[in-house]
Amino acid sequence: MVTDLAVTRRLVIPAGELHERFSRSSGPGGQGVNTTDSRVELSFDVARSPSIPDDLRPRLLARLANRLSDGVLTIAASEHRAQLANREAARLRLVSALRDAAAPPPPKRRPTKPSRGSKERRLAQKKRRSDVKRGRRGRFDD
Repeated sequence: MVTDLAVTRRLVIPAGELHERFSRSSGPGGQGVNTTDSRVELSFDVARSPSIPDDLRPRLLARLANRLSDGVLTIAASEHRAQLANREAARLRLVSALRDAAAPPPPKRRPTKPSRGSKERRLAQKKRRSDVKRGRRGRFDD
């Protein structure tokens, strides 16, 4: 049973917009390894999905640009032996990727200056270090 994916409060992906493909998975699997299609590829069309709000779409496309193929985000899961477990893993990864991409940008950095006390401490430390090194210089009286 495929259900809708709740990414954020504003973004819910209907089950009809998700496309799953199954294939044989590599790795351990026991006797059924050659007959079971347990690998899952979950695809979601980010560029043309009507469920994505118009103000959010450019941010998603920009942040997911290196993972998209023709506007489609594809997540593959094959770490579990069971198809259902791989389906769930793929859905969780899709939600995580979309949630990270939909997050608002961090606030702008406000440049700050070092305090007067920190400048004085830094210069005093430099002076102490200089005195230590000056004390180590060789005094050769020939």
